[in-house]
Amino acid sequence: MITPSPLHPGDKIAIISPATEIKSGYIDGAIAEISRRGYIPVEMPYARGHEHGTFAATDSERLDDLTSALTDPTIKAILCGRGGYGCIHLLSHHLQQMVKDNPKWIIGFSDISALHALWLKAGVKSIHASMAKQLTLYAGHLQVGDASDLVVKENLSPSDHQQLSLCTDAMWQMMENPGSEICYSKPSREWSTLGEAKGMIVGGNLAVLNGLAGTPWDILTADYLSGKILFLEDVGEKIYQVERMLKRLHLCGALDAVEGLIFGDFTDYKPDRNFSDMTDMIRARLEEWEIFCPTALHLPIGHTTNNLPIMEGSQAHLSVTTDCTTLTIS
Repeated sequence: MITPSPLHPGDKIAIISPATEIKSGYIDGAIAEISRRGYIPVEMPYARGHEHGTFAATDSERLDDLTSALTDPTIKAILCGRGGYGCIHLLSHHLQQMVKDNPKWIIGFSDISALHALWLKAGVKSIHASMAKQLTLYAGHLQVGDASDLVVKENLSPSDHQQLSLCTDAMWQMMENPGSEICYSKPSREWSTLGEAKGMIVGGNLAVLNGLAGTPWDILTADYLSGKILFLEDVGEKIYQVERMLKRLHLCGALDAVEGLIFGDFTDYKPDRNFSDMTDMIRARLEEWEIFCPTALHLPIGHTTNNLPIMEGSQAHLSVTTDCTTLTIS
């Protein structure tokens, strides 16, 4: 895997919106936070978008922003404004080769998982982490109640802000010193599967990655996942829909192939007649399918204030004991 160049003060960071439209205030907040960190923000032409359905811009305009940022040698990282839906429109072999020829950091989560998959297939590491909305929240440039599509809809508590700060600092550390070791440690949740796993860490949003099945950018295959640690998260999916996607991974042998599993946050779902809790479903199905690799449950990754950044394509060590779950990324 290619590690993009470390960030240094004065480097340029492009801001793009490769999927759904974004509120202009989030772009302002991201610009302010990037500047505060000592970098030069570069707002790409369609980052704020224009009226084009739910998308930030047309497919060609969004792709132009991405390819222009990739091929500009003065830009060292690309921050995605938000997820939503639309990144799959940009995937192509041409873009994959461009990523390989111009390796640089791309940052985001949710729908950005499609781009992380492309980066992985190009052999380049990327950062699954917070985007413009979270940077805006962290910087305090908008009050939470001022925007309807914020991930966090209540005022941030001191604890929330502290966690957001830790995640944001870890994200920057990964890009500024990519050779450094970052360790996350949380109390183990009941029904976690104990053990240790080592391997390359990959993953992201389950629904987005599942939507790439059968394409050249499908990373949820037994061959690709062999010997790797897989992390998954999602938002707004019904319990049975998550179960169906996991069953596909079981049927194709992907769950048997992994060295370790991490289930992040599955938020904004409703109980159904089969299971009242998402974790209960995951636990029951893994037991039924005899998936006994080390498995961490409820590690805070995904659509949550405490969205732990993951350097996709890096080496990781997952340790799950009765008391503590530890994920070390290096």
